[in-house]
Order: sequence, then structure tokens, then C-alpha cells
Amino acid sequence: MELRHLRYFVAVAEEQSFTRAAERLWIAQPGLSTQIRRLEEELGVKLLTRHPRGVEMTDAGRIFLERARAALIAAEEARATGDDIEAGLVGGIRLGIATGARWSLVSQLLDSFAADHPEVELTVVESNGGTLLRDLRDGRLDALVAPSSFSSPELQRAQIGSEPWAVLVGQEHRLGRPGPVAAIELRGEPIVVTGHRDGAGYDRAVAEMLSELGVTAELRCGGPGPALFKSVVDGEALALSTAAGAGSGDVIVRPLEPSRNLCFELLWRDETPAPALNELIRAAKSLTEPPARPAVRLMAVPA
Repeated sequence: MELRHLRYFVAVAEEQSFTRAAERLWIAQPGLSTQIRRLEEELGVKLLTRHPRGVEMTDAGRIFLERARAALIAAEEARATGDDIEAGLVGGIRLGIATGARWSLVSQLLDSFAADHPEVELTVVESNGGTLLRDLRDGRLDALVAPSSFSSPELQRAQIGSEPWAVLVGQEHRLGRPGPVAAIELRGEPIVVTGHRDGAGYDRAVAEMLSELGVTAELRCGGPGPALFKSVVDGEALALSTAAGAGSGDVIVRPLEPSRNLCFELLWRDETPAPALNELIRAAKSLTEPPARPAVRLMAVPA
């Protein structure tokens, strides 16, 4: 049994799906299924019950999950040796990224942090903000990037930037052309929201922005997960998001006039975060902080 087998099992148990666990681990689903089956054979017990809609843990699986998590924590602590112990920049960070509307600099943050801290394993989970918020509170995530509408008083937070709201339009829609969209053109139009309790922060931000603009529109529930904006692609509805949240090139991203911005925050639990997480917080803040202005040196002028 190897540590990777424990990581594989924990991912499948938490996601309750081989497909989602494989995406989280960045490995092929058939290979993941094979490794879990071999783990069960080695232990001589059935850990998971497989069914068409996902997996469920057996009683033995629930016991093994606790021990697997404890073993992984112990192994992570054991890795922290030498200079890495002194610096504290070891281990892993589990970062959630809320879907629906996105911060445009998140990819830059991930790339730069991975390049600067190769010893820190950065795992990214994307889902509805409410789902990730629960995971953050319960300790399954270390930090979360989300619109400020998902913020919670018991969490630490840092504002990391803002993005202008944009209108997402299908190419076959009557507004399916480039250029700005006047707010008045949205009146009476169906606007996609999640309609899901875990997407309530995004839905609330959309409703509040429309109210601020004096626009009455029909809020329509979109599809689940990646299919959220399918009706937009099909030209049946519009959506309000950020340019980075548009996803594929199947929709036209049109600026909204008058312009309104959506603020984004990095959220975490502890007042004193671990060194690796503290470095991620610093890196996120630095992306939007204006560069320091050079000091002006005053020279005496001879009389």
C-alpha cells in the first residue's frame, strides 16, 4: 500500500464519484478505479459500494477513511524536514474557486505560486460557492476565491480585486452582436441564475446588480454545473457574469453600460494561517496592489 492509494481513496470518498475524484486528482478514471479495487483486494474488505449515480462508503470504508486521513496528515508532517521545516513552505493547499462568475487573475495566481513554491502541492476544486464555503468551514478546503457576496463573518478575508459585470449572449439571440449592452435592453429578458442554495451568493449578486440599475428581468434557473449557461448558448436567455466566467467561446461577452463591478475575495479560516497559505494570501494580494512608487530623493541646490 502506498500513500497515493490513500489519497485516491480519500478523494473518491469525499467526492462520492470516481469521475469527480479523477478530475480532482488529474488522473484517468479507469486507472483510478483499478487502484481502488487493488486497495480493496489488499485489505480484504469492500470499501465502496458502486452504483450508477456514484459511490457510497461501506462501514469498513468509513473506518478506513478516518485512518487514511490520519496517515496522510502524518506523512505530510513527516515531509517537512530541513530547510522546509524552517520556512514552513511545505505540504499542500486545497483551494476552492467559485463558479458562475470568476476573477480573471486566478490562473495567473496559480501559475506564479506553483512556480515560486514547487514543494507546495496546490489542489484546486471548482464548484458552487456555497458548496465550497461549507468545505472551507469543515476543513476540507484551506482557502476559497469567490465573489464577496459569499463572504461570512466568521472567516478571514482579503479583497483581491474586482471585475466588470458583462452580459453573456448566445450568437443566435437578438442581442448577439459585439459592443456594449445598455442596461435598459435587459428589461423583460430571461436572465440565468443557478436557483441552487449553494449558488445563492451568485444569484443574489445578479439580482442586486439588476435592482441597482432599475432593471426588471425574469430570473431563470440554468442547468446544473457546467451546463449553467446552456440556455444562453442556445440563444434562449442571457446571463450576467464576468468575462472570465464566460467559459467557452460559444457566447458573446458584451460590456454592460453603465459599468458595474463585482468584487472578489480570498477567504480562509484561521487568524494565523500556515506559512504556505500565508504565502498564497500574499501572492493573491500582490496581483492587484499598485507597484510601490520609488522614493524621491531631494538634492540641495547650491546658493
